[in-house]
Order: sequence, then C-alpha cells, then structure tokens
Amino acid sequence: MDAYIDGFLDYLARERQASAHTVNAYAVDLRQFCDYLQRSGRADPADWDTTLWEGFMHYLRRRSMSESSIARKLSAARAFLKHLYRRGVLEHEPPDALATPRVHRALPSTLTPHELRRLLLQPPLDTPYGLRDRTMLETMYTTGMRVSELLGVTLEQLNLSEALVRVVGKRGRERWLPLPDGTVYWLQRYLSDARPKLARPKRPCNALFLNDRGAPLSRISFWNKLKEYAASAGIEKAISPHTLRHSFAVHLLNGGADLTAVQ
Repeated sequence: MDAYIDGFLDYLARERQASAHTVNAYAVDLRQFCDYLQRSGRADPADWDTTLWEGFMHYLRRRSMSESSIARKLSAARAFLKHLYRRGVLEHEPPDALATPRVHRALPSTLTPHELRRLLLQPPLDTPYGLRDRTMLETMYTTGMRVSELLGVTLEQLNLSEALVRVVGKRGRERWLPLPDGTVYWLQRYLSDARPKLARPKRPCNALFLNDRGAPLSRISFWNKLKEYAASAGIEKAISPHTLRHSFAVHLLNGGADLTAVQ
C-alpha cells in the first residue's frame, strides 16, 4: 500500500501541481487510512463496501477528532481510492461516502483599520527581523496575496521600478499584483537595510524574505510572529495569515470596490 500512496502523492505533485503543503497533508491522512485498514482487517480491496466509510468515520471519532478533520480525511481516502481505480489497480470503483460529516465554516476574522494600524506598529524597526516582519505584514495586507505566495516571492519576481510583484498561486498560476507607494517604500528599506544582514554569502538564496539562517522563512515562523504581534497589539480575536487577506478584501469592499474585481 505504501507504494500506491507514494504514487498518488507523486501524481498530486506532478500532474495536479499541488503545493508541498497539500501533498504533506494528504500523506498524513492516507497513512491514518492505511492504519485503519490494517487494524480492521480490511486490507483486501474485496472487503471495501459502503460500510468502509462508516467504519473509518467511527475509527476517527474514537480519536476525538473534529468533524472538519474527519471530513478532510474521508475526502483524502476517497480521492486516493478513485485514483487507484482510474489506474486499474482496483477492479471496481470504490463506493462513495454515504455520511460525510457536515462542516460549518466560520468566516475568518477581520481586523478593523485601527487594529491593523496597531498591528503594523508592533515589529521593532531597529532590527533586521522587525523590519522584515513589518515589510511582510505591509505587503501581504496591501496586495491581498496568500501567505504561500508571499513566502514564495523571489528577488526576480519583484519589480519595484514598475511597482509590481509577480506571484505564483495555486497550481502554478502566475499573476502580477500592483504595489502601493507605501509598500514599495517598505520593500526598498528592507532590501537595503535588513535583507543584507540576513543573507549568507556562502549560501546564496533568492527568496525575498529570509530567516536568521539566510534561508526562506517558513509558514510556521510567519504565523508565530503574527500571533506574537497581535498579542502585543492587544488584539484578542483569533488571527491567522488569512486574516490579513480577508481584511484586505473587506476594506476594499467597504471602500466601494467592485465585488468581482476583489474576487
């Protein structure tokens, strides 16, 4: 089964152009699915009927997982089995899940303009890390880009003379985003005063935003810094990198922007 999982993950990465984060999430979910098959004595595909999903769901619930996590793991297992069927590994198409948990998605929180200003004032500008963080927060909010897009920006994708940045989104889709004058200012300041202190000449890296080892900054590091700054700003609502993206859209709409343009 491990070889089939590896083949499916390779298919996601190469043919579907899924991000490394997505591929890793599928890997974790499918290992758990295989663990269930082995523990329940259903490793033989001939035993996979409509009760497969009900049994897997109970198996996950006994581990006190949330309904959203259960729904995601069921979806991952179903996609994997359908992939095996299309590749001719399974003779019969796997049954659909009959009772996928209903997941109620809450809207992401939004920062008010006042909260946003407080947040932007938190990074200490007398350190290269603080200047980097201020620039990242400014760039993410004023462009509305995803955190994966922000962390994936390279020096070659930045065109400050034209006030543009090229980002690579889901499935490798590229688009150019305009940079407001204020954001250009912070990027120029970061590039001149902070990034040279973070870069390691012996280990050159073309990522725009670097960590203390001169390597690309990770999602976890950015998330942790964001929560730290939110706490110091006295922001009590739940906050994540997507909060900045959602705030960008809401503030545009409140300012009279067209909904289709924002989308």
